[in-house]
Amino acid sequence: MTTSEHNLVEINFDGIVGPSHNYAGLSLGNIASASHKGDPSFPRAAALQGVAKMRGNLARIGHQGFLLPLPRPNALLANALALDGTEAPALRAAPWSASSMWTANAATVSPAPDTADGKCHLTPANLVTMIHRAQEWPDTKRQLDIAFADRDHFVVHGPVPPTFGDEGAANHGRFCEGHGAPGVELFVYGRPGGRFPARQHEQASRLVARAHGLDPEACVFIEQNPAAIEAGAFHNDVVSVVNERVLFTHAEAFADQQGAYEQIRAKFPALEVVEVPSDKVSLAEAIRTYLFNAQLLTLDDGSMSLIVPEECRESTSVWAYCEEMMASNGPIRTVVPVDVRQSMANGGGPACLRLRVVCDPATVDPRFLLDEAKADRLEKVIGETWPEQIDPSDIGNEALARDVIAARQALLSAIGLEELH
Repeated sequence: MTTSEHNLVEINFDGIVGPSHNYAGLSLGNIASASHKGDPSFPRAAALQGVAKMRGNLARIGHQGFLLPLPRPNALLANALALDGTEAPALRAAPWSASSMWTANAATVSPAPDTADGKCHLTPANLVTMIHRAQEWPDTKRQLDIAFADRDHFVVHGPVPPTFGDEGAANHGRFCEGHGAPGVELFVYGRPGGRFPARQHEQASRLVARAHGLDPEACVFIEQNPAAIEAGAFHNDVVSVVNERVLFTHAEAFADQQGAYEQIRAKFPALEVVEVPSDKVSLAEAIRTYLFNAQLLTLDDGSMSLIVPEECRESTSVWAYCEEMMASNGPIRTVVPVDVRQSMANGGGPACLRLRVVCDPATVDPRFLLDEAKADRLEKVIGETWPEQIDPSDIGNEALARDVIAARQALLSAIGLEELH
């Protein structure tokens, strides 16, 4: 049973920032995360910033979803690490990580028009490169199994086997003439051997494409620029973003920039490239401001809007480019800054916070879909239960652990998802 094309829309599922949000600096190659290591974090402010972003996009495009924080501290990981208080701070912090808020790494999604069986396929990312993220996929899959339980319309796979690192939709894009139309899927991978790990393996991407039943003639596999990884673009969504026919990209995003365009255009002739030259925005400034870690949305009038971090407006070169782009009469007509500073300080911008799923909203468990009343409920619970501040010395504290667990349980109860307790 398949859904007709006209019922399909793109829904962004944002991760709600969890009550254990902290700056432990666990992510090698993530410059923002490393630079804020040891700073106090503000989980309540972080989560409320995320809900505000969701409200804005709900108003812009009419659909918005969310995924819930995972159980933290993770007792299973803590036991596996034999934590006893004598371990290195990074090990102690791993079971507390709130990194599942970046749902661009939750899974790779292939919509029904692209797959052999006409169903939407989701593969949770194994995230094996980093221990604090490798713990995520079982609980992520549990949520995906509930949110997308309609087996007439969805297939939720297990993760790619370990060794092949898979970091999900942060390294995946989809070109199409409309979200409900058949598309060409883009998989970007890194080559190992550099100073920082290449987290997305080519073989992982190819395994996902085969599991999803994609036509090989509608898939493109492209290598990320090693220099971009070295500069801190640990995922491809730090240097490029795709929406429908548009590829918005830095000039140094891919190992062979022109070759990448040619590969895509050979399978998707309607490709429209918006390339930001290095002499207008340097690679370093693009990564610092997360210009490309943005949500590129199609509005009701067919124009596109780029949702960027507030840091972009504060950069002279980046904002000058954005103003020039808006005045150019190109496909991206508006650029909207949003405040996600707490996420940004840990290395995640607007794009990191969302997983894009093209589907019929009627086929999704409604508990995972946002409306204004539910946003009010989220904000109320977060305001009443999320810790206001977490200092590095708080990690491992039993009283804080009880507060974090209780806060998450309060949210699950408010949403009616007690089965995730």
